[in-house]
Amino acid sequence: MKTYMATASSIERKWYVVDAADYTLGRLASQVAAVLRGKNKPTYTPSMDCGDNVIVINAEKVQLTGKKLDQKIYYNHSEYVGGMKETTLREMMDKKPERVIELAVKGMLPKGPLGRQMYTKLHVYAGPDHDQAAQKPEVLKF
Repeated sequence: MKTYMATASSIERKWYVVDAADYTLGRLASQVAAVLRGKNKPTYTPSMDCGDNVIVINAEKVQLTGKKLDQKIYYNHSEYVGGMKETTLREMMDKKPERVIELAVKGMLPKGPLGRQMYTKLHVYAGPDHDQAAQKPEVLKF
């Protein structure tokens, strides 16, 4: 028996489009992170970026449970003394709803150079239109 290990030349990448409407944020993010990593493929190799490109549309229509809109807080620091800023999920959904999905997926990817490379294959849009029509993405249902 031999273990298959993918190489950079043997990886085939596809484009998928996911409609975020009627999906819960965390469940959507975990499924998208698995596709970005390539865990849905039989040729998955942990040390390689085997994943596909994912386009998420309708980020503003993602569902949330409980009191997360008011209780979940995003922190940002400017690296200066007293530079901590807090933003609630409700404010973030009003200003940049695509950033909410990006941060949720980024937290579920591996940390380090490999995770940063996987994160570049994620494209999130607040509305139903996207700029990657030339890649002919396939619709992905979870």
